[in-house]
Amino acid sequence: MKRMRSEKGAALLEAAITVPIILLISVGIFEFGRAYQTQQVLVNAAREGARIAVIEGTSDATIRARVNAYATGGGLNTLSDANILVNRAVAMTGTTASSVEVRYPFQFMVLNPVVRLIAPTDTKTGAPITMSAMTLMRNE
Repeated sequence: MKRMRSEKGAALLEAAITVPIILLISVGIFEFGRAYQTQQVLVNAAREGARIAVIEGTSDATIRARVNAYATGGGLNTLSDANILVNRAVAMTGTTASSVEVRYPFQFMVLNPVVRLIAPTDTKTGAPITMSAMTLMRNE
């Protein structure tokens, strides 16, 4: 009988230890999945911009509009012109190419505040991560 009484709170203690760990792992899976999706949207937005950039006579504004349209369609915020870099004079063997680079400041929604609780004095902790994608296509 005495042994049974001493094990009364064991299940509660085990749950108190394991539930936060399981929740942290689950949130991490969702956050990194969201980061992967954002990276894929950036890659495809850069590809769309490069497809427009290789066509002769298109303006940089048209390219940026196309990249922004794809990014907002993918659930990202509108990108500023400084985050969409267009270069139409990339030297290649025998020809030229156009490159479009897209940069996006990504921030984890749940993991950043958790990390700030652990390391509050570090100023870089919890800062947005700059994701980037670049596409290079031969000019027509």
